[in-house]
Order: sequence, then structure tokens, then C-alpha cells
Amino acid sequence: MDTYLLHVSKLDFGYDASHLLYKNFSLTLKKGEVKAIVGASGSGKTTLFELILGNLKPLHGEIRVSKLSQVFQDPYSSFHPNYSVINQIEDVASLDEIDKYLQVMNLDAKLLKKLPHELSGGQLQRASIIRALLMKPDLLLLDEPTSALDNVIQLDVMQMLISQLNTIGILLITHDSDLASWCADEIIEIG
Repeated sequence: MDTYLLHVSKLDFGYDASHLLYKNFSLTLKKGEVKAIVGASGSGKTTLFELILGNLKPLHGEIRVSKLSQVFQDPYSSFHPNYSVINQIEDVASLDEIDKYLQVMNLDAKLLKKLPHELSGGQLQRASIIRALLMKPDLLLLDEPTSALDNVIQLDVMQMLISQLNTIGILLITHDSDLASWCADEIIEIG
């Protein structure tokens, strides 16, 4: 797939054919790039991720994507409530580099042996980011990845994610215009 990790071309999509969220929308992303999608609630930011993930089908256009992993805004919705966090990470990824990420994320390994509801939202979100990175994606889709974190941890997490750009590209949904300005090579306004 040429040099792009993500190639969205002439995308048309709407839940109602008379009101399109996307009309002739195009987007490309390469390794080493961070692009931020910003817009008001209901403008179609998360819908774009659903289209990229293949959970929704465009009316027209094409989406080509390399190996990806994603981090959702609500970490509790991305973990099964009845299995330990570590088991759910092991199901999809090797644990070879987990200690490195635990240290950077300031997360105790013992926490991962617990069920998701036994962790705070911030702890579980950091575990979700670790799981996504351990999956060794080419493209990382981040939907408000730091909204559950305090300011100091937000900065640490974003600096760690930016440090991964030698191997990945990042597409970020955020309401935080300061964050988008700080980290993104391009900011794409939706809606």
C-alpha cells in the first residue's frame, strides 16, 4: 500500500443519505506523522474511526489501512469485565516489552492482574494504551486517549506516544485544541 499507513479517498458517508457527515473527504497518513481530528460533539469524529476500522461502510470512496490498533475514549468499554487486564493484553499481544511501558506509564504490574472495574479510569486507560502499543501497529487510532488522565500523566503519556513515531503513525481525535496544536503535524477540522 504505497507509503501511506492510511489512505482515505473521496469518502462519502452519512447515517441519513440526505445529510452526509463526509462528502468527498480525503486523508492520508504516513509513518512518523500525527494528524488530529477536531470538531464539536456529533460532528463525525468517532464515525471516521468506525469507518477506518471497517465497522461502518462508506457510501462512496475508498479506505486503505495498514495494521492498526486503537485506544477508545472509555477504557471500560474496551475491556471485558470478567477477565483480568493482563489476560486481555496477552490475548492480542506479546508481553516482551510490557515492563518498559509500565515504567513509562507509571503503572504497577500488580494492577494488571485485577479485573477492569478494580482499576481507576486513568489506570485502565494507561493499560489500554499499553495493550495498543504491544500489538505492534503501523497505525495507532487514539480517541481522546488522555481525557481520563491528570495533567502530569497526560504529558508523560503523550510524550511516550510521540516517541514511538519512528515506527508508527498516529491519528488522534481530541477536543483539546492545545494538545492538537502541541503534537499534530496537521489538524483536520470536522463538521
